[in-house]
Amino acid sequence: MPERAKALDVLVAGELYTDLILSGFDFWPQPGQEAFAKTFHREVGGGASNTACGLAKLGSRAAVLGVVGEDGGWLVEQLERNGVDTSYISRDAVEPTAITVAVSTPEERSFLTYAGANRGFPAALAEAAAAKRLVQAGHVHLAFPPELSNAPELFAAIRANGCTVSLDVGWHEGWLRDGRVRGILPLLDLFFPNEVEAQCITGESDPEKMLRRFADLGLRRVALKLGARGAALLWDGEAWFAAPLAVKPIDTTGAGDCFDAGFLHSWVRGDSAEVCLWAANACGALSTEAYGGVKGVPDGVRLKELLKAHLC
Repeated sequence: MPERAKALDVLVAGELYTDLILSGFDFWPQPGQEAFAKTFHREVGGGASNTACGLAKLGSRAAVLGVVGEDGGWLVEQLERNGVDTSYISRDAVEPTAITVAVSTPEERSFLTYAGANRGFPAALAEAAAAKRLVQAGHVHLAFPPELSNAPELFAAIRANGCTVSLDVGWHEGWLRDGRVRGILPLLDLFFPNEVEAQCITGESDPEKMLRRFADLGLRRVALKLGARGAALLWDGEAWFAAPLAVKPIDTTGAGDCFDAGFLHSWVRGDSAEVCLWAANACGALSTEAYGGVKGVPDGVRLKELLKAHLC
C-alpha cells in the first residue's frame, strides 16, 4: 500500500490526447466522397486522462504526467476542471498536442490518430523519475506500454522516488506477446489487464487459470477486467471474483480506465482485496451508463454508499 503522508495519492503517467468525435453520419464515405456529421464532441482522451479524472472524482489526490503541445491549453484546462493536478505536464515547442479523430456510424467505427507531442513522453517520464520529481506521489500508475528493453530500469527509477508502481498497457498486441513481458511484470505492485490482454500473455482462456498462470510467473497482484462478466483478482496467491453489476450501458469508452481508478482509490486507502475489487468493478460498470470516459463514475460519497450496501 502506498504511503499516505505524501502530497499526491496517485500520479498517472501516459499519453494525452484531444479526441474529436464525429457521429450521426447517413453513410460511410468512399474515397473521394464527403459525409457530414450530425453531432460533434471534443473530449480529453487517453487512458492516463481518464484514470486521473476518475481518481479525482472519487476524492483521491491525483496528478497526470504527460506532454502536450503549445496548443494544449484546452486539454490542460479540462483536466484541472476535473480536479487533476497538471503541474507534471510539460509542453513541446515543436509538436502539437496529440489528436484522435473518431468517426462512427451505426455499422462502422474508425479512429485516425496523430501522436504529436506524445513522442516526447517516454523521455519526459524517465527524466522526471531520474530527477526525483515524483517523490510527492505515493503511487505511480503507468497508462502506456513501456519500452521493454529498459522497463526494469524505469520501474527502479520510479521506486527510487519512494513510489509503488502499477501498469495498464492497453491493447498493444506486439508488446503483450513479447516473451520479455514475463520477466518484467513481476516487478510491478499491480497489473491491470483485460481478458483479451491476459490471454495474450498467459495463453489461457479461463479467468481462474489466467490468474494461476500469472501467479506462476511471479506476479503478486493482478486485477483482471472481464467486461460484462465482472472482474477477478490475484492477491498474494489468492483468487477473488466479483460478479457484474446490473447496469444499462450506453458508452463503454474508458470503462477499463475507470476500473483502474476505482481500484487504486481504494488501495491507497488501505482497503481489503475484496473492497478494492468491488470498488473497481463498480466504477468500471457505472462509467458505461453515461457518454464520455468518466461522467458515469460515482463520487467518493456515492461509492461509499454502494460499498456499504453491497458488502454489509
